[in-house]
Amino acid sequence: MGDVLRIGSRASKLARKQVSEWLAPIAGRFPDVTFKRQIILEGGDRDRVTPTLAEVAKTAGGSAFSTNQEAALVTGEVDLIVHSLKDLPTAVHEGTRLLVTPGPREDVRDVLCGSTLSDLPRGATVGTGAPRRVAQLLALRPDLQVVPIRGNVPGRLARATKGDLDAVVLAAAGLNRLDLMPQVHEVLDPATFPPSPGQGALGIQVRADSPAATVLAGVGDPAVDACVRAERALLAELHGGCSVPVGAWGRIGPDGLLHLSAAVTSLDGTKQVRAAGEGPVESPEKLGAIVAADLIAHGAAGILAEIRKP
Repeated sequence: MGDVLRIGSRASKLARKQVSEWLAPIAGRFPDVTFKRQIILEGGDRDRVTPTLAEVAKTAGGSAFSTNQEAALVTGEVDLIVHSLKDLPTAVHEGTRLLVTPGPREDVRDVLCGSTLSDLPRGATVGTGAPRRVAQLLALRPDLQVVPIRGNVPGRLARATKGDLDAVVLAAAGLNRLDLMPQVHEVLDPATFPPSPGQGALGIQVRADSPAATVLAGVGDPAVDACVRAERALLAELHGGCSVPVGAWGRIGPDGLLHLSAAVTSLDGTKQVRAAGEGPVESPEKLGAIVAADLIAHGAAGILAEIRKP
């Protein structure tokens, strides 16, 4: 009898799709391993009333979308977690580590559903619960009324399709995985609307030196991994998380170098600092630190300090 590896994930349809996406090539590669799925509810899944994820995270004692899964991994309830990488804090739980990021990475971009940005009338209502998206929207369209929304992807999408809001901002990756891209009115250019670090990528977390870590040691896509490591290193240097308006986009250019561009935006959209750089694919954390230092040198620290004031 081969190994049995228990996969933990959240309960949503999107989370299940992400597990299936990761497992499809893996199961064929390891025919002697039995993979079992286990659902783990997070604070952000249970609490649909609290308006912001930052407040939910405080109540959960960590992240709104990863705390309970990490706890289940550490205690041995599951052997690995399939995360949406943008939801996972840059400092993973002690005794765990991330495998090389799987590839291919889904679309990193944000999308607008319900209308294009230019077609939205003055004062239109746009739904999003992410501080980064709020800030970047207001930087482009300060006249918009941004409404905080939470919940699963179909529920948020329905807010625009049923006319409750004029539009909503969502991640293209989730819509692609749920076959909902026909609902998109505009794909937002990541050069002006940089995504959350890790957006579109999956994060596979295991206990360090565990059987799962040994069995799965050779899986993953080094190129995708370099891009997301640069993005997450930048976020770590800025001491940020999902509750701060930091966007970062890593990609490997035709020159073979790793390119990273990023932006920090005040919550009201009136201040924005941008930086970009490139470097060897083999040194993603160094590139992330360099671009973060450039952001700080041009005023990002002041923007973030204002946001973090009690």
